[in-house]
Amino acid sequence: MRLQTVDNKDGDFQNLNPNQLKQLFKLIFMPHLFWALGALMFLLITVFITLSLPIMARYIVDGYAFNIETGQKYLFISCALVAVAAFGTAIRFYLITLLGERLVSDLRQELFDKIINLSPNFFEKTLTGDLVSRINADTTLVQSVAGSTLSLAIRNTFLFLGGIVLMFSTSIKLASFSLLIIPLIVFPLLYFGRFLRKLTRQTQDKLADSAGLASEYIFAATTIQTNSYQDNAVKEYKKLIEDSYFKSKTRVLARAIMIFLIIILVFLAISAVVWAGLKDVESGDFSIGELLQFCLYSLVVGVSVGAITETYGEISKFLGALDRVGQIFNTLDPVAEPLNPIPMKNPISGSITFKNVKFSYPMREEISALDISKLTIHKNEKIALVGLSGAGKTTFFQLIQRLYDTNKGSISIDTYPIDQVSKAHLRQQIAYVPQEPVIFSKSVIENIRIGKVNASLAEVEMAAKLACAEEFIKDLPQGYNTLLGERGLLISVGQKQRIAIARAILRDSPILLLDEATSSLDAISENAIKAAIDNISGNKTIIVIAHRLSTVRNADRILFLEKGKLENKGTHEELIRTNKKYKKLAELQFL
Repeated sequence: MRLQTVDNKDGDFQNLNPNQLKQLFKLIFMPHLFWALGALMFLLITVFITLSLPIMARYIVDGYAFNIETGQKYLFISCALVAVAAFGTAIRFYLITLLGERLVSDLRQELFDKIINLSPNFFEKTLTGDLVSRINADTTLVQSVAGSTLSLAIRNTFLFLGGIVLMFSTSIKLASFSLLIIPLIVFPLLYFGRFLRKLTRQTQDKLADSAGLASEYIFAATTIQTNSYQDNAVKEYKKLIEDSYFKSKTRVLARAIMIFLIIILVFLAISAVVWAGLKDVESGDFSIGELLQFCLYSLVVGVSVGAITETYGEISKFLGALDRVGQIFNTLDPVAEPLNPIPMKNPISGSITFKNVKFSYPMREEISALDISKLTIHKNEKIALVGLSGAGKTTFFQLIQRLYDTNKGSISIDTYPIDQVSKAHLRQQIAYVPQEPVIFSKSVIENIRIGKVNASLAEVEMAAKLACAEEFIKDLPQGYNTLLGERGLLISVGQKQRIAIARAILRDSPILLLDEATSSLDAISENAIKAAIDNISGNKTIIVIAHRLSTVRNADRILFLEKGKLENKGTHEELIRTNKKYKKLAELQFL
């Protein structure tokens, strides 16, 4: 079953949470309120000047008809006003565009900060591509609206309202006649607006799905090719893109129809008003300048309505993006930080206690992943976890690091319950080497320093030496400064594992967790790693997961897990005598 995006797909914003919008407003607008107010001030100045120009035009026309000097005076005033308006528009453009850039930068940082700190439970049911889409595509929509469209919408709203007021001040009769047309303009706007919002949301969801699929398949490109699955992958991606195109096509068609209707209606309204105005000019109730003034205000109102219609679609997309972004910010982490975390002494001793622990993964609640009633791992003890695949060994590690919370019972490190300790402080006490090492597209030294960011070159080299990585690192083109490519594609799996081990050694935490840490190493390197682990065993609590019993036979204790339960524990020799399944594993491995 394919993973789903985190949002629902009803395509409607009726349930857009006001608290969510308030939170986002505080997050992305409040820190830059000064800039926004500055842009608003210049916007109001330019709106005021724009609304005053039709009055200037009236005086110019009537002045040239009745008093040439008066017409010339108002012509000069109009030129000065236009110059001020041009300057104000430029300043507004600078402020609002820069505000949009600043907002999207802050929003992306906040989004990434939120996502990167969420627990694995969130990523189990969310596509990576969908999250990348939210960080990039959705925030770009926010930037577009906040840095341009919203300003235009506010400007045209003021022009619309100001134009209506000044139309009435010019001629109540003609203005009342004009307003009869406005409901015909507003109706399609309201009707199509809801439809557009729904289509916009559906289009964004389809694009997020396609991004998730593309990310998943590109990440596994080698597997796709070796299984000759390219054609199927292309068909799946094409279907999602075509679905997105169909939704976009329908949305664009709806907007085109809406724009067509509004332009026709506005033109007809202005034509009718001009005809009625000419009759008043003919009868002497109106001067030609007053008619020009009224027509210009009618034009301002008509253009404003058209512009608002244009921005309405963009704001609908903005609301959709804001909704999707807001869902991330409002995602509750099931592994919550304690309200009043208990400070741990530094360094800790490193003892670990399980008490009545029961745990099932959120996506598989009916299956018990771990069930340990009582277990104590002592300070500086070397423990091995052994069992068939799915026995709960990796789950054991995940619970110690508090990547998940237990359903029942408690886990303590020293005397500190781990759910009452800051997650960051807890994980500082633990170094972890996963079965599938993660290498980033950084240099060798930067990859190792992930374990300890401020480590010196000498410390990095010592960690690499203990991890038996020094020899192959020196053979790389730039040694420790060699870039390893995306996911470390330029080195072998065994070399990746040694860099991951060096990272853990550099971390120098009191607790060391090794999940099949030598599974991809050759026999010589494996023996060297075992020797390195033995060298650091004196002052660390070490827990090792291994299917190859040769790597753990010298452990202080071996814990044999089966279906999440602790079936037996003891030394290698004791388990050979007391546990038939362990004995069979040992015999199969010629131990």
